[in-house]
Order: sequence, then C-alpha cells, then structure tokens
Amino acid sequence: MKSARLLSIVLLLQTRGRVPAAELAERLEVSARTVYRDVEALSAAGVPVYAERGRHGGIALLPGFRTDVTGMTTDEARALFILAAQGAHSALGLDDALRSALRKVMAALPAPHRPAAELAGRRILVDPDKWTPRPSSAAAPGDGPAARPAVDLDVLHTAVFTDLRLRIRYRHSGETRPRTYTVDPYGLVAKAGTWYLVADRRGGPQLFRADRVVSAALTEVPVRRRAGVELAAVWQQLRRQVEDRPAEVRVTARIRRERLDLAVRILGGALTGPPRTGEGAGDGPVSGDWAVLELAYPVLPAVRQLLQFGDSLEVLAPPAARRVMAEAAAALTAVYAADTPSA
Repeated sequence: MKSARLLSIVLLLQTRGRVPAAELAERLEVSARTVYRDVEALSAAGVPVYAERGRHGGIALLPGFRTDVTGMTTDEARALFILAAQGAHSALGLDDALRSALRKVMAALPAPHRPAAELAGRRILVDPDKWTPRPSSAAAPGDGPAARPAVDLDVLHTAVFTDLRLRIRYRHSGETRPRTYTVDPYGLVAKAGTWYLVADRRGGPQLFRADRVVSAALTEVPVRRRAGVELAAVWQQLRRQVEDRPAEVRVTARIRRERLDLAVRILGGALTGPPRTGEGAGDGPVSGDWAVLELAYPVLPAVRQLLQFGDSLEVLAPPAARRVMAEAAAALTAVYAADTPSA
C-alpha cells in the first residue's frame, strides 16, 4: 500500500539521514520514479522532505524532524531487539512484518539509544526450538532441564557488550574438574531456555553452556573476533555441528506392539526409519506381536537407553550391542539383589 511505503520512506530517512533514491527504490521494491513521486506526496502532506541532485545527492529530511519514543531507556531499547532476534516469526510468515516493525522502532528511538539497540540484536540471540532429539549418551548441550547458571550471567553479558576478552573456568560434561580458557566472545544464545556463550578459542568457534561456567573474569585485552563474522553465523555453524553429528552404530531391535507408540515417541531421534510390522517383523512367540526398529547411535554405550523398555524390547544386532545390554542388565540385577539398600 502507498501509505505504508510513504511511512517506510520517512522512517528510513530518520534512521539513515540522506539516502540515494536508487537505494530507497531497491529497499522498497519500486522504481526510482515512484520514489520521487512519493517524495512529492510527502512534501505536499507537510513532511519536510527534499531531493538533492548530483553525485552525493539523495533524499533527506530537514534537520530536527523526527518523533521520539519518550521515556525509553537504553536497556528497554536493547530488550526489544533481543526479543525480536528469535526465529519464530519465520514459521508464522512474519519476517517482513518484523523487519518493518524494527525499522519503525529504530527510527522512533532517541538517537543516543540506537547503537545499543542495534548491538543487542547482534550480540544476543533467542532460539526457541529444542535441540534435534538425540540418544541419551549423545545428548545435545541443552538437553535436560535448564539449571541455574553457576556464574552470574551479568559477567558474560558485560563481556559481549564491552568487546573484551574473557577468562573462564569451565566444567565439561562428565568431568569433575573445571578447565581454564581465554576466549573471544561473539555473544549469548538462549536455546530452548538454556543460555550459551558463543566464543572463539584459539581462533576456532566453541560453545560453552552458561551453567557450567564456574567462574568468569573480564581481561583488559580487546576481543579478537574473525573479520566479518557475526554471532548468528557462528551459532548456525555450532548448532549444525551438534545436531548433524553422524551416528556410527546401527542397531536392530524388536519391541512388543503394545509398546510401539511409546517407543516411537521416546526414540524418535534415534530411529532411522519407520517401524516394520506384520509378518516377518520378528521371530517371537507370535510374529504379529512384535515390531522391528532400526536405530542409530553415535557410540555403543548409548544402546543402554533401550533398557527402559524392560523385557518388552530385545536388541537383535549387532552382537556387541547385545553384550552391552546384557552387562547393564546384570549390573542392575546385582544392585537390586541385595537384601538391604546400600548406604
């Protein structure tokens, strides 16, 4: 609609100052001639807009013409752009509406708050989607309930906005002693309710779960990020590394039909295809009582995930996976065979 386009021109000029007509035309997906007609319409409506010809010309507003969002603080401006960083708008088909809304908010912000708001969108990301389901022993960094961070998030927050290197003591999963690293932060990501620090360590990207950061301290050394690389790109790379990790162990199992629906819900991330049912699906007492599952795990011990189905599930192959299940079942039997609970 023309009215929306006229408003977009005003907001862009408030934010950018003088803008070439060709650039306005490209952004608004119209011709330069249409832009000039819109400028005339704005001028007729009382908006102090003018066009300058020549090499350094363009469309501009007279100095002092703007509307501010009164009373908004820097932190409030940051909060708006952090909330807008999530990707849920794509699923709803609202990406264009979001960009338009942000442009309006940015144009209306008092000038001193604009840099902080713009930086917030580049340093903080909110990714509401859960990690791709994975077998339990190869859980993604965000699996499980979100724990309270061991370190105050304010320190990490300060590091990403002050562009200083950060020294952290970090406890990796499965380890009891923390390790010390000096990292170059790109920003913070909230993934399905869990916070992560995205940073370079020795020039390579790495993901640090915030609730495993035992301590963090700012250094006086400026951050050394890779040229032209932003948080969003690093996050996408790290996320793919976690979710696209190849599975190395192929497992065939059979499960009783009455437990099949539950198994599909729980094992969805490990299944490599739909269950096979009907004749030939298994060699149990009655063939039709069983369904065959094909699963993939990154490491052999991960097959212990299948113990939760008790005697309703049997691993058929490979033999190494059957041995893991047998050893785990024997260990459980020993625990519960004692007459009294262990201290």
